[in-house]
Amino acid sequence: MSSDTTTPVRGARTRTARVPTKPHGQWLVDGTEPLNANEEFKAADDGLNVRARIEEVYAAGGFSSIDPTDLHGRFRWWGLYTQRKPGIDGGRTAQLEPHELEDEFFMLRVRVDGGQLTTAQLRVIGEISTAYARDTADLTDRQNIQLHWVRIEDVPEIWRRLEGVGLSTTEACGDVPRVVLGSPVAGIAADELIDPTPQIREIADRFIGDPTLANLPRKYKTAITGHPSQDVVHEINDCGFVAVEHPELGIGYDLWVGGALAAVPRLGERLGAFVAPERVADVWHGVTQIFRDYGYRRLRNKARLKFLLADWGPERFREVLETEYLDEPLPDGPPAPRPQGQGDHVGVHRQRDGRFYVGAAPLVGRVSGTTLTGLADLAEQHGSGRIRTTPYQKLLVLDVPEERVPSLVVGLDALGLSARPSLFRRGTIACTGIEFCKLAIVETKVNAAEAIRALEERLGALEPEIGRPITLHVNGCPNSCARIQVADIGLKGQLVTIDGAQVPGYQVHLGGGLAGVDREEAGLGRTVRGLKVPADGIADYAERVIRRYLADRADGESFATWAHRADEEALR
Repeated sequence: MSSDTTTPVRGARTRTARVPTKPHGQWLVDGTEPLNANEEFKAADDGLNVRARIEEVYAAGGFSSIDPTDLHGRFRWWGLYTQRKPGIDGGRTAQLEPHELEDEFFMLRVRVDGGQLTTAQLRVIGEISTAYARDTADLTDRQNIQLHWVRIEDVPEIWRRLEGVGLSTTEACGDVPRVVLGSPVAGIAADELIDPTPQIREIADRFIGDPTLANLPRKYKTAITGHPSQDVVHEINDCGFVAVEHPELGIGYDLWVGGALAAVPRLGERLGAFVAPERVADVWHGVTQIFRDYGYRRLRNKARLKFLLADWGPERFREVLETEYLDEPLPDGPPAPRPQGQGDHVGVHRQRDGRFYVGAAPLVGRVSGTTLTGLADLAEQHGSGRIRTTPYQKLLVLDVPEERVPSLVVGLDALGLSARPSLFRRGTIACTGIEFCKLAIVETKVNAAEAIRALEERLGALEPEIGRPITLHVNGCPNSCARIQVADIGLKGQLVTIDGAQVPGYQVHLGGGLAGVDREEAGLGRTVRGLKVPADGIADYAERVIRRYLADRADGESFATWAHRADEEALR
């Protein structure tokens, strides 16, 4: 593992790994002695243990009573991050210490495994937002719901209300198994191969909150889908299960590992193994334990599973999984077929039972507690008791009788949730940005929303010619929470130099995407040398490059394909 190797990174340039001069911090190779400050605080006390201190000490004592290590470390194990203090510009993000950037309020992330919510659960989240979070709520691209302006004094009551309806914030953040992404149409889609809900529930019930998995090298992300659209971005998750039909063994899952984006993106790889539904939880547990035991812990920027996979390769990874962590080997399996259809599920669709689900787009994931409560009421008035969130910052209302669909669509519009959105609204997502995030350099939500409105006005008449959404992902920093490297147009927030002055802006990635209707296989976007977009220039740039695409594309050519073959001048 320490010899010189050429490490293939799919979608990126090949690079040569260097011989490490220090141990990686792999528990089963180097021992468990902590090699950095993060590993030290995790070894000193399980992050899950901080809940008792929050309830018994910090909620009573207020923000000033919180131990700094708990505040900046263990609080994450319960879905809590301090949010950014208002008025600190992006140029100071990298200059200030965490305590200088943070406010005495928290972002609270509600965990929604599989994106599955009842209207009662959604109503409780909305009521918590209006009572304790200044009516804020964001839909994330990992199917969670985030609230802001939360005071530590209110957290125990928030937990009580969430847990009263079967929700939690357990391990919503931190070096733990994060939320399990699941197909938003699980159990209802007419063309579904398999309903992954039992597998998602088994993983959540058995392993979320398990102390033996509460100290991973870094965050760990999972995705499971049984739908032919492959609607859970499995290629950029640490562990993914994609429905496939085995010629002898029937319907099960194709196993993927090692995907992640951030500053060093890497698409996951198939292990070539077929996983029967009843083995999914045990296989997931085995992959997770490999990460725990063999993952790199010495350097935080090398601590994701993708780096271990890059060094081991899928063959060795599968061998270790089968020989050290499973009772018996996995059978070989075929790859899943190319995805079919749009995976965001926006619009009106017939369910397998004859009723309908309706997918609606808020504006870049920004909603409110009032909106969520109104949505719960609206859904119930139309015969629905179930809501789904999606990995594309969208919402689905399930189980609507056909005759009630038109009224529901009108009601959704009144809430700012469009079931008939423009291509620009449908294709745009944005991370939290500088408004609340301590890592951000640039505003995202407001800039992206303004860009959508401008593009609707300038290019709305061209939607029939464009044909399908051109994805626009806006991120406030290089960490890619908004998946910039797999968007048609991905914008990475940073300070940029324009006309000799440093201003907030974006670096541009073009032509990325995951396997689907627009491309044969997943691939990372290209960067255009020297191209920078000012923070207020998203619409101008997007309009310019979309018009050039329409003028230059071959018959039926997707934006991603065109962007990779076009010369740089055409992309400026």
